[in-house]
Amino acid sequence: MEKQELSDGAGVPQGKITLVSSPVRAVIRMRKKLRTLKNGCLQLDMSGKRFTDSPKSAFRQTSADKCKSSNFEKPTIFKFDSPTLAEVSLNHQPRKSKRKKSRPVLYPGNARKYLPVEQKSKAKRCLILFILIVGFQILNAIENLDDTVLKYDLEGLEKTLKRDVFGQQTAVAKMMDHLKDYLATHYHNKPLVVSLNGPSGVGKSLMGRLLAKHFQSVMDSDFILQYYVLHNCPKSSDVALCQAELSNLISDMISRAEIEEKIPIFIFDEMEAMSPPLLDVLQGFFQLNQTNEYLNAVYVLISNLGSSEITDYVLKNATNSINTVEHDLRQIVWSILKGHHSIWKVAEIVPFVLLEQKHVMSCFLDELLQEGFYPDKEKIKNLAEELNYYTVNGTKYSTTGCKEVVGRVNLLHPIHRHIDLRTA
Repeated sequence: MEKQELSDGAGVPQGKITLVSSPVRAVIRMRKKLRTLKNGCLQLDMSGKRFTDSPKSAFRQTSADKCKSSNFEKPTIFKFDSPTLAEVSLNHQPRKSKRKKSRPVLYPGNARKYLPVEQKSKAKRCLILFILIVGFQILNAIENLDDTVLKYDLEGLEKTLKRDVFGQQTAVAKMMDHLKDYLATHYHNKPLVVSLNGPSGVGKSLMGRLLAKHFQSVMDSDFILQYYVLHNCPKSSDVALCQAELSNLISDMISRAEIEEKIPIFIFDEMEAMSPPLLDVLQGFFQLNQTNEYLNAVYVLISNLGSSEITDYVLKNATNSINTVEHDLRQIVWSILKGHHSIWKVAEIVPFVLLEQKHVMSCFLDELLQEGFYPDKEKIKNLAEELNYYTVNGTKYSTTGCKEVVGRVNLLHPIHRHIDLRTA
């Protein structure tokens, strides 16, 4: 056998004859076979014939069977037969997705265990700073609003109006709402124009005097103007001169108030007697296309325009609720005023209703105390009974309000006085 292997190597060129022993060659062949078995199974005979019964063929047959059983499974063959319902349901069954397990944190055996350090976000710090700035600005604005309201002492004004203006709770509340909203800040987009309308003697002029007195006490009197049409510009006077004087008065007061950062108050009484040219001059200060200082002003227009319509409505709707009456009266008066002159188109209407007998008695009591008389209830009732009234459903409404109260008190004999409060 060795000779045969040597003879096989006779074809090797001379000078490169290598003598390899048969055991070494056997080892090489075994290694090749093992490598082949590891990489893949031996190919089967394509004809389907089995190997011979020799030991080598038996070994190959066994290996081939193992390969067949492990790697060469029966392939899926396409068939034209329609699948059954069970097969379809099995194929469409949802497969459970395998959740990926989070890998545990591995720490070195000789080190202390610490959680990962979270890096702080700079955007979060900026957001917190922004929120603090906005909150501080809002708080500062609220404090400024409170300081402005306190500067005008609107709470004291409200108490005064409720105490001295009888029977006009709705009108007082409406007036205070307008003043609180407007005087809360110094910057506005339009001036505040309020029109007080109602019959004679119901408290319109009294409210105007109380407003002027209050704001003169909390501000300088140079920023309060009380303009009585029949006194400042009577019918016999020159209208052009009145126009120039009124325009200069308003412009000068607004300029001085702007320097002091205050809001001037203009109170015009007897507006029903104001001539149309003078109304046109006054309307020019109500326009929106003006400089900022002309937008920071309060105008109170007092007149008895619409008094007959207010009287008729109150007598016909005496049983209605206060809110309904107030809303309807504003609509009625506004339709009358805009027909009189366009100056009232931008005005906030505050209607004054008729006074009842109990309100007239309160007027008598207040006037008697101011004149130094004893507050005799029987005397007050007798004085109130002397006036004329409208009677609706048992309720008496004064035809002249409290207008005749002062004259009736002045006719009383001085013996009824206990002290003169004006000289005390």
